[in-house]
Amino acid sequence: MPAPREESQFTVRLATLDDVPALEALIADSVRVLQAPDYSAEQREAALGTVFGVDRQLIRDETYFVVETAGGVIAGCGGWSRRKTLFGSDRRGGREDAMLDPACDAARIRAFFVRPGYERRGIGSLIMEASERAAENQGFTRLELRATLTGVPLYRKHGFIEVEQTEIPLASGDALRAIQMLKVLRAG
Repeated sequence: MPAPREESQFTVRLATLDDVPALEALIADSVRVLQAPDYSAEQREAALGTVFGVDRQLIRDETYFVVETAGGVIAGCGGWSRRKTLFGSDRRGGREDAMLDPACDAARIRAFFVRPGYERRGIGSLIMEASERAAENQGFTRLELRATLTGVPLYRKHGFIEVEQTEIPLASGDALRAIQMLKVLRAG
């Protein structure tokens, strides 16, 4: 388990199941506020709980991080996975929890969210750096993700390239436009 890391006023640590209520609230706030320029209110609300939500499997696998302020406020969350599921909460159907093979599969970057008011302060970068190190330590040489339009600038900044545009169907009949992205790590 990686040791907590202090970056100025923020600490990165592994999420615990005790964090779930705070993470659910943070994710809902993040989606409603920070994704407003990219998706309609109807799309955001339809995606909450399934496309956007907590995946407890990531927490149990010890691959999901939180960033806390010096005062203990969770300012952001996100992580990576060695499982086939590419996105979505644990309430989303069609999950593939089989393990990936680092020799031929890309690790998944998953579920990055920042609390409104803390955006553009390096929180996503802290989580990305922790996720990349952990995936590399597990032998992965590539990372893959499905980005919201809101997240694309962060992932580009960290060396991800766009592979294809996709749409994530919602139960409401609408869809979210998303971007499939890939990054080759230094290892391998």
